[in-house]
Amino acid sequence: MTQITLNTLSSEIKDMDSAYSVAGGDAAVLHDHELASLVISGNKVLNANGIKGIVLETKETEHGVDVKMTIKKGYKIPLPVHLCFGLIPQDGLQEIKMNFVAEEDSAVELVAHCTFPNAVKIIHRMEAQMHVGKNASLKYTETHFHGPHGGAQVIPKARVKIEEGGNYYNNFSLVSGRVGYLEFDYDVDAEKDSICEMVTKVYGKKDDKIRIMEKVSLNGENARSVIKSRLAITENAESEFRGITEGHAPRSRGHVDCLEVIQGNAKAEAVPIVRVDNPLAKVTHEAAIGCVDKKEVETLMARGLEEDDAIDIIVKGMLA
Repeated sequence: MTQITLNTLSSEIKDMDSAYSVAGGDAAVLHDHELASLVISGNKVLNANGIKGIVLETKETEHGVDVKMTIKKGYKIPLPVHLCFGLIPQDGLQEIKMNFVAEEDSAVELVAHCTFPNAVKIIHRMEAQMHVGKNASLKYTETHFHGPHGGAQVIPKARVKIEEGGNYYNNFSLVSGRVGYLEFDYDVDAEKDSICEMVTKVYGKKDDKIRIMEKVSLNGENARSVIKSRLAITENAESEFRGITEGHAPRSRGHVDCLEVIQGNAKAEAVPIVRVDNPLAKVTHEAAIGCVDKKEVETLMARGLEEDDAIDIIVKGMLA
């Protein structure tokens, strides 16, 4: 019985390594004991490796895993922490609850790859609480791969609190394979002298559906933020973007920047929303929706590419 369990676990680790690589990661980092890492397949923790300055706690649940990661006060983690969440089967449900805390004067970079390479009927829900302490820095880079079938429903939600002088950077990318259905919802409260930057890049095809909601409340003096969205959709895909920035404090500054590229019968909607209730705050926005530049397509076609391949290269270049 033990041998069967070990063989099954070994096989699952290999499958997740392969899926992690397909999603753009280097699987070797998940087995380097000098690096902090966490690997979750479905509701199983396959690997949880903490290092000095990081407290990592996990709890397996019926459909997923609860995770708490604390970066201790004053610790500057020199190398990225690698995270891998995913499901290998064609169908299933994964629910991840995350609590990330960067304590005062700490700094960390989290690199996450979420992969569902065979998704036909997959649901992935993620609920995150992120707390960036005073003068702390939290950088979170998340890359997704949902396979070729369009059968993934991915619903990430995060509530972020940035204390005085804190720095929060989030980069979400889903540009390879199909999207399926994506409902992205991030809400940030930024206090005095804090900085928030959120970048979202998604490439939808066929009948993919994309919903992006990002909100930053600039609650403290001199708080600053940028919301930047880059969406590309082709064929019958649909996208909706809502970027909200609220200026509530003196000398707070925010900007919302959305660019969407459409082809075929795709439908795109972009709504940047700015709200200000302090006369010394300033929030700006810009949004643009259009097609791929025809001359660029013709230039690549003249070099031997088919039209669809030329468009694909141009779009991925924009999202890179």
